[in-house]
Amino acid sequence: MVPTGGLYSVARGRVKVMRHNRLLILWKDIRKMRRLRISAISYLNTAPLMWDFEHGKVGSRFDTSYTLPAACAHALAEATADIGIIPAAAYAQIPGLLVLPDAAIASRRAVRSILLVSKMPIDKVRTVALDTSSMTSVALTKILFEKWLGSGRTFVPMAPDIEQMLAEHDAGLVIGDPALKIDRERYLTLDLAEEWIRYTGKPFVFAFWAVRSAALAEADPALDLAAVFRDSRDHGLEPSSLNKIACEWAPRLGLSEAAIYGYLTENIHYQLDAGCLGGLQLFYRYAADIGALPAVPELRSVERAKALTT
Repeated sequence: MVPTGGLYSVARGRVKVMRHNRLLILWKDIRKMRRLRISAISYLNTAPLMWDFEHGKVGSRFDTSYTLPAACAHALAEATADIGIIPAAAYAQIPGLLVLPDAAIASRRAVRSILLVSKMPIDKVRTVALDTSSMTSVALTKILFEKWLGSGRTFVPMAPDIEQMLAEHDAGLVIGDPALKIDRERYLTLDLAEEWIRYTGKPFVFAFWAVRSAALAEADPALDLAAVFRDSRDHGLEPSSLNKIACEWAPRLGLSEAAIYGYLTENIHYQLDAGCLGGLQLFYRYAADIGALPAVPELRSVERAKALTT
């Protein structure tokens, strides 16, 4: 027999109130969730990292925009973006960031897209124009001079126009796609990743994915960010994907498809592995030593932060 009467009615009423409260809490949590905003870099070397966001369904779960490395870092600092492929140097200057593990833009050999271009031997250089697009390459340039190439140079920020740079200064730092298009037979050039590796024996990390820790509270908790960005990288590095990237970017840059394919597979290293982490920590230490960065930051990952809160 189903119970009736006052006690049953009160109990049933309480159950309804409890269900209502749970639904209200759930609805409030859903309303707090939003699509995270990605600030990506508009250079060739990020194309494999962005593969799933541009060619798969996962892109619909984020709001994505493209800019230059320094502007990407600025967007995270100003909280106008939640996730960014930021210059390594920017991580040391923006509080509250967590590293998305494994994916990076690094190099274990000559990188081809970070060049010091000079009209005279490096030991004769006295003034250097610095591409304003990236804080990391600027810091690396200063480290190389201070530690190994000779101190006492004057550094001047400029837009990445190598003809104008060399009209006003002895050498110029050029990064990214503009560097790939430099005619290296016309100038004396140093590949800065190659120089770093020659002096330190370690890979160099130019950029990696970072997320604002405050933004995680507003993201879908079921979204595994580390896996999303790692999978996108892996899919972008598949031979069929790289062929499509090379075909698309060759006319943009005025380079052959073979040159682009080789750059992405031979010059760029896309893993933030143990060797790269060691190189990154050494870069931070040297940059702090010479005053190019304020301090050596602690590398805090999204996965570690989750482990500490569960």
